[in-house]
Amino acid sequence: MKHLTNQFSHGDVVHIAKTGEPVTISKWQYIKHMKKYSYIVAEYPGTFYFEEELQKA
Repeated sequence: MKHLTNQFSHGDVVHIAKTGEPVTISKWQYIKHMKKYSYIVAEYPGTFYFEEELQKA
């Protein structure tokens, strides 16, 4: 089995890919059935983003 690692960690400042807005990762989790990571950012705690929707700052 391939070892999976997430691209971003708690406290990382990243940009939302569509808008370029800088945000801070507050929580992340691996969604097993989708085989991808989701992230919650401090600025929008009611919204989650997938890894491909975020870019390194």
